[in-house]
Amino acid sequence: MSFTRRNLLATASLALPALAAPGIARADSTTVEFYFPVAVGGPITKIVDDLAAGFMKENPDIALKPVYAGNYTDTLTKAVTATKAGAGPQLAVLLSTDAYSLIDDELIVPFDNTADDKMWLQGFYPAFMKNGLINGRTWGVPFQRSTIVMYYNKAAFAEAGLDPEAPPATWTEHAEYAVKLTKRDGDRVTRWGIEIPGTGFTYWLLQAMVAEAGGEMGSTDGTKVSFNSPAVNDALQYWVDLSTKEKAHPPGIVDWGTAPRDFLEGKAGMIWHTTGNLTNIKANAKFPFGVAMLPAKMRRGSPTGGGNFYMFKSATAAQQAASVKFLKWVTSPERAAAWGIATGYVATRPDAWTTQAMKDYLQSFPAAAVARDQLEFAVPEFSTHDNQKIVTIIDDQLQAALLGSKTPKAALDDAQIAATRVLKPYVR
Repeated sequence: MSFTRRNLLATASLALPALAAPGIARADSTTVEFYFPVAVGGPITKIVDDLAAGFMKENPDIALKPVYAGNYTDTLTKAVTATKAGAGPQLAVLLSTDAYSLIDDELIVPFDNTADDKMWLQGFYPAFMKNGLINGRTWGVPFQRSTIVMYYNKAAFAEAGLDPEAPPATWTEHAEYAVKLTKRDGDRVTRWGIEIPGTGFTYWLLQAMVAEAGGEMGSTDGTKVSFNSPAVNDALQYWVDLSTKEKAHPPGIVDWGTAPRDFLEGKAGMIWHTTGNLTNIKANAKFPFGVAMLPAKMRRGSPTGGGNFYMFKSATAAQQAASVKFLKWVTSPERAAAWGIATGYVATRPDAWTTQAMKDYLQSFPAAAVARDQLEFAVPEFSTHDNQKIVTIIDDQLQAALLGSKTPKAALDDAQIAATRVLKPYVR
């Protein structure tokens, strides 16, 4: 049987007892406000509201107040501004890569304060923990996590003479398939072979190719970048060549939101996008589609992505205790499984995948396991001190290369110089 969006929400409700029931907190309850980003389509806010209601029904001495603060950048800005003004949240889901900046600004506290906390944190996939592990402490709890996967149109594959059950495994195959999938009506392209978004998370998409080329974009301590290294140059050149040489990718920049829309409308045979879009694509695709790991050059690879829960210093001792209690509840195996089923994000702990709900879902939709299986090849998402500034530098230069106003080498050299200057105060 297939799972529609309604089925997914029903599954989530079954796995999360009494989610829809309204939470009633006592007058003397501890209030925990948390900011939550809404960056991907789907009924995310309703799911989060139901989670809060379910927790409060079981814990009437704690009042949860989710606040939807826009995309990840908006949420970070609002959380930091409110906290510095003395009116910030106790918790927030922010990008896993925001950890260095939050620590540098002395805004958050670590979670591994007790033996019980450490045991709980050991239950998550190590790949999702790496961005939050800094200086021997755990600063972020994995929740809304993802990797990049390739979605492909099986009907388009068959039409192009490709095996619908054999997606490209290498860069060479990927380019060849993209050429074969591209359809033209005279001078007009009616279907592009591949679309890779160049807005929103440009560096993230590039980092996947860098990992596949056997390289890294920066040091593990967040103080240095290697934007002009051979592997990064190879990755960006490959991306540019899909458009300029292979003529199988739209010229210029594909918007983050356009790629899944083009895929669903049959205008793209393959796209690279977050697994967080899995539920959206599954619910709306009118054709058989596949989900595949990203192709390899030297190796397979994808950066992890998405958001962690962070706890702010402004939380009182009672609010910190209540926050940790909620996080242990919401990341339990059953709820982690239900969250993954309902949203498409990767359930962040191995025992979530052994729950009956997840087993039933995978039997119906095996493709949901691709992102989990790709964790074997995952690398932590690129992250530095002053991360927002560094990301702006590299994204601007990547977009210049994609638009053709700079060569890949010139763009990466310029990014290296600018980023090195910003990070100089952090080099020890």
